[in-house]
Amino acid sequence: MTAGNPRILLVEDEELNRNLVKAVLARAQIAAVRDAEVVDAASLAVAREKLDAEDVDLILLDMNLPDGNGLSLANELATGKVAAGRPRPAVVAVTASVLPEDRAAAREAGCDGFLDKPYAAADLVATVADQLSRRR
Repeated sequence: MTAGNPRILLVEDEELNRNLVKAVLARAQIAAVRDAEVVDAASLAVAREKLDAEDVDLILLDMNLPDGNGLSLANELATGKVAAGRPRPAVVAVTASVLPEDRAAAREAGCDGFLDKPYAAADLVATVADQLSRRR
């Protein structure tokens, strides 16, 4: 876990969705979620750069991005290709694909959790809180 407040990397290509997630987390009743620093990336390429440069505790990872599937980043984290030498963050796959085989593929790629789109604000906060509590 990073020193101080938790750090969350939000990998989401839609600006509106990024802003919505940040607003929901900033208003959370759970202090660890509300006080988390949220950094964002609109692509896998930017996410890789951020992960190589700084520690994060949790990644909220959209699966369908302009430059590829989010599972590729989860695989790279699991194998140490990205963020080598840094503590591995928890990874939550965020997707509208809710079939059992999609969940299995996310787990196999190294995802620690799964959040179905569309999701309620309460589900987002609960998922983030759960994953952050496991990192302490």
